[in-house]
Amino acid sequence: MAKSADPNSFRRTWDKEEFAKRAQDRADDLDDDDLEPPKKKPPVKRELLKRRDYEVDLDSKLNKSIVITKATPLSQTGGYYCNVCDCTVRDSINFLDHINGKKHQRNLGMSMRVERSTVDQVKKRFEFNKRKKDEQKQKYDLQERLHEVQEEAERVRQARIDRRKEKKRKAEEEEEEELDPEIAKMMGFGSFGAKKKN
Repeated sequence: MAKSADPNSFRRTWDKEEFAKRAQDRADDLDDDDLEPPKKKPPVKRELLKRRDYEVDLDSKLNKSIVITKATPLSQTGGYYCNVCDCTVRDSINFLDHINGKKHQRNLGMSMRVERSTVDQVKKRFEFNKRKKDEQKQKYDLQERLHEVQEEAERVRQARIDRRKEKKRKAEEEEEEELDPEIAKMMGFGSFGAKKKN
């Protein structure tokens, strides 16, 4: 490999003919296909980013104790488990960062690009929101609401009157069921504090 012309020289010198021969041998051994640069694969077509259609459960494991052993699966070792990426995140903030992040979205098959809305879509959305707002106004019409409150107050007042009448009726029935007045005189007592109505 390296030749040194002078034994006292510590500088390397290379045999250029030997290395040129090795390079030529290597080039001869390779096929023509290997000399061409590798072709790039077509990019994977991913879906545009879309809204989540499920509710993220952050509260189910709150204030609960879990016994963890060596045999406990990764999904039950505490923290928040992502079954798409097969990883566990320790707290809710980092879990939300993870599921909204690039790596998780790519594993779901989505790119981080959002579909651009057209002018027609924006106009339709404005109309939808306007209709929704009008419906809410109709639901909370002031006069109708006052009328409903008055009716409710009247029902409560009528129920109170009915309870009083029922209580009075029960009291009158109890008076009729009292002991015979002559037997009560014989025993030495008149009544038990109830006044007799005339």
